[in-house]
Amino acid sequence: MEYQTIYDEELGAKLQFSVFKPTDGLAEFHAIIQIEPRCDVFAGQLERLLGAETVLMTHPLLKGAQPVFKRFFLSDATNQQGLVEESLRQCHLGVHPTLSCIQQPPLNGSKVALWIYLVGAEAEVVYGADALGSTLVRHNGYEHLWTMGMAVGEGSSYEQSETLLLRYEQQLREHRMTLAENCIRTWFFVRDVDTQYKGLVVARRENFTDQGLTPDTHYIASTGIGGNPADPKAIIQLGCYALQGFQPAQQRYLYALTHLNKTYEYGVTFERGTLMEYGDRGHVFISGTASINNKGEVVHVGDVESQTHRMWENVETLLAEGGMTYDDVMQIIVYLRDMADYERISRLFEERFPNTPHVITLAPVCRPTWLIEMECIAVDGRQRNFRAF
Repeated sequence: MEYQTIYDEELGAKLQFSVFKPTDGLAEFHAIIQIEPRCDVFAGQLERLLGAETVLMTHPLLKGAQPVFKRFFLSDATNQQGLVEESLRQCHLGVHPTLSCIQQPPLNGSKVALWIYLVGAEAEVVYGADALGSTLVRHNGYEHLWTMGMAVGEGSSYEQSETLLLRYEQQLREHRMTLAENCIRTWFFVRDVDTQYKGLVVARRENFTDQGLTPDTHYIASTGIGGNPADPKAIIQLGCYALQGFQPAQQRYLYALTHLNKTYEYGVTFERGTLMEYGDRGHVFISGTASINNKGEVVHVGDVESQTHRMWENVETLLAEGGMTYDDVMQIIVYLRDMADYERISRLFEERFPNTPHVITLAPVCRPTWLIEMECIAVDGRQRNFRAF
């Protein structure tokens, strides 16, 4: 793993990226770009951010890299998403990676930040692979399907969640996939999570049961967190990653039962983490993780710093179960409930993860007493009796 941090003073941008590049295999990259506010209007900040992306893409370590998806963290998605989409159309001549724009304001005071996932030139990358605007990555017999930014504008949180899952499942069938067999990771962003989360939980549980996902089978790694879609009528936004071409033995779920409980014990239906193994590497997808114990109880109520340390311990235990450490983590997204805690939490993350690409956003967690949550993706080199990634 290689980490790089670039400060572009002219653009007022901080670019952090990680590179996993095996000697003989497909490279992967994660990048997070943040900018200084500089009292700019949104258009000015977006222009500087996209300028920083250009700087990123000209770095020698990213030669030939192809973007797979982009997530823009916005301060006002309703007014800003259209400008983002128009800018991308101009930059990419109308064709661009699957896109997630979500109102989760970056807490450094800016209006926009960006997370990008990229793969090496050897992969075939297809943008706009279906009606949902997915990106399809083909390499070595695998098909990776990234689908972001799904939302509808009618119905309750329950009804919207049900509609989005059914639409996604229909799209998976068109790719010869199913939710139960092929979906690896989901993200559910919920407007006013304190009041609307329950509708998502019920709809997801019912849908998963219909799809054959139960406590006796498995669920899917996921983050369910506060975040506003651009459409004011949309309560839920869904993003998903699915994979085709792997053997069941390549997938394993992570529980860390010394520290965490099974999620179904308190009524929700997701896995704490998922390990995918290939002939040349492993991937660990850590779900949104907070300060919780193995009885499902919130730990350190009211103390954001102690919650941070317990959250780190929980994630570290999940990573270890997948055979990894924090040295293998390629990116971290941090969700903070109270913006007044930002300076303290930013200092803690800079001290512990100075080189790992990470961003801290304003996004309430699904229980009001959880003050902070994080998710991450980790990759390591390993030899297994499977096809390489």
